[in-house]
Amino acid sequence: MTNNTAILQEHINNMWLDYLNLTPDAKPIHKLFDELNDNIINDHIALRTFNLSKTSIDNIANPFIQQGYQYADSYEFPQKKLLAKYFIHPDSSLPKVFISELITEEFSQEIQDIITSLVEQVDATEVSKLNFCYSGRPWDISLKQYDILNAKSEYASWVAAHGYRPNHFTILVNSLTSHKNLASLNDFLIKQGFTLNSSGGLIKGTKDQLLEQSSTNAKKIRVQFTDGDKEIPGCYYEFALRYPQNNGDLYQGFVASSADKIFESTSNN
Repeated sequence: MTNNTAILQEHINNMWLDYLNLTPDAKPIHKLFDELNDNIINDHIALRTFNLSKTSIDNIANPFIQQGYQYADSYEFPQKKLLAKYFIHPDSSLPKVFISELITEEFSQEIQDIITSLVEQVDATEVSKLNFCYSGRPWDISLKQYDILNAKSEYASWVAAHGYRPNHFTILVNSLTSHKNLASLNDFLIKQGFTLNSSGGLIKGTKDQLLEQSSTNAKKIRVQFTDGDKEIPGCYYEFALRYPQNNGDLYQGFVASSADKIFESTSNN
């Protein structure tokens, strides 16, 4: 194990522990699959941010790049006004890191002003540290500000309310012996009482696209604001089945049309 791998695995474990606090379904789901399988591989971790210079994708990604991660590809989500990039590490035991950002300039001045006021409270030196991605909310925000953001962008309100922490972890279905396809895995979870994201169908993507995905719906958790608290969606758990490319290697990228629907796992609806 390289020093970089050891450092990253420690931080990923810390990210997982933080994620569990915002994802009531994650621990029981992981336990179910852990009891049925010898090994569970985490395919990728997702992070969300705003595209202002201090908190841009590149700045959020930089601590990972310093530890050996490399840029792989970019995606656009015009309807949700998002951009995303994913990063991969030469050590295949480490999960991919998928980072998306809100294109703030495509929103009204009111929305931009709120987001700018939040990001102004961020200490730029903290962004350069690996633990920033599970440090929580680095700003004060009121319920009124949250509601204004949420009316225009669920994504914006999620970042504003939760700050910097994993939006989801992802089980690589290929690593499971208990379930070899997403349909059976989804049926299993539904029978266990979990609610799945049905936007665009329970399964997003196809074998021809080399990637199929499904996810839970984020359960609501109580979040404190400067002027009160409110129950809002937390994080969710994703499941990814990857198919081999012509060279036999599993496809490692993402499908924008599928990811677009996966984003809706944190919808307030």
